[in-house]
Amino acid sequence: MAPPTPGATTTSSGITLNVNGEKHTLPVDHRTTLLDALRERLDLTGTKKGCDQGQCGACTVLVDGRRSLSCLQLAVAADGREITTIEGVADGDRLHPVQQAFLDLDGYQCGYCTPGQICSAIAVIEEHAAGWPSAATADVGAETPPPLDPDEIRERMSGNLCRCGAYVSIVRAVARAAEEMQADDAAVKEAAA
Repeated sequence: MAPPTPGATTTSSGITLNVNGEKHTLPVDHRTTLLDALRERLDLTGTKKGCDQGQCGACTVLVDGRRSLSCLQLAVAADGREITTIEGVADGDRLHPVQQAFLDLDGYQCGYCTPGQICSAIAVIEEHAAGWPSAATADVGAETPPPLDPDEIRERMSGNLCRCGAYVSIVRAVARAAEEMQADDAAVKEAAA
């Protein structure tokens, strides 16, 4: 990248994106979204461009462990942050429990929204386990989070649209994955004790 002309306003920067455990340094125009940087510059096409307005959730990725609509985030704002896309949620050949539940319970139809649904579901399960309430949480002051029942799942996943209407299977898949992940966490804690 050529150095800026003195007195000129620069419209691009060199950034480093930490994506799925790998660092990628690249020059980007300041107006480039994280979604476009992932898809067009890094060839990570699992993250989908749906509405390009932050309304459908197809572009959901995890940024520092929290879900983010990559079509609304500028790539320069993600400089140096930990980004996980659908390509990075599995552990080698072993699918993430959410991926496996979506597969087992038909939590997809055409599959276009599925990467965003899965990334969002992973964050939903972590948010719930951390005790974060949702609009469906009856008692936000409770010491332990309420069960991750279908109402909680539907509310927490409401930012992710499925044009095929696979919502019933998506809710079941998130519930199963949450149970499995909770059981795995309990087994790890028990083994450590």
